[in-house]
Amino acid sequence: MSIVSSDQLTRLQGMINETVLLESRSLRESVAERTEVLDRVRVLSMLPDGVHVTTAMVAEYFGVGTEAIKSLVKDHRTELEASGYRVLTGTSLRSFKDLTGVQPSTSSLALYPRRAVLNVAMLLRDSETARQVRVYLLDMEYMVRSQPVDNSVHRLSESIHELVDERIVHILGKTVVPMFNALIETSGEHRKELVSLRTDVQAVERRLRQHRARLRRMLSAV
Repeated sequence: MSIVSSDQLTRLQGMINETVLLESRSLRESVAERTEVLDRVRVLSMLPDGVHVTTAMVAEYFGVGTEAIKSLVKDHRTELEASGYRVLTGTSLRSFKDLTGVQPSTSSLALYPRRAVLNVAMLLRDSETARQVRVYLLDMEYMVRSQPVDNSVHRLSESIHELVDERIVHILGKTVVPMFNALIETSGEHRKELVSLRTDVQAVERRLRQHRARLRRMLSAV
């Protein structure tokens, strides 16, 4: 019987874990902003605009042929478009050429921002670079989730919000409403407008009091 070494077992576990990204769109969306992972694996060369890359550049980064990237786009176009993938033609392509100096030989140009490239990494199966990106992503996610939560920060935030709400209610009830009362007593032609404004302020005050009461009930239930 062959014995599996600890290094081999760790690698096998990593391969099993990173495949979860291949299957779960919701998981891919949850880490879609972590584009800095791309440069931890390999440097991603960008077009002169500093924002986009082409299909050929994506293929070069992942060490696969352009047809593999085109096939992946065909299968997952909606998801990639949500990540910023787009195809320029006509006027938009001419404008992009003028802006960047890029001169494609075709009548259309597919562009991928870094987020779309990361999306490709989470979908591309036959690429060691893509696999390494997925492993990095999951490692980062694990580190973030495993950090202890400082409940004192949450309590401080809640206390500040409650203090602010209480202060606003106090100002409305003790200053603004009495001011309206005094103005209404001495006003003439604007009396109706002032009464209406006072009613609005009192409604805001009531809503804030209700909000504070709900917040306290929620906090006491935790």
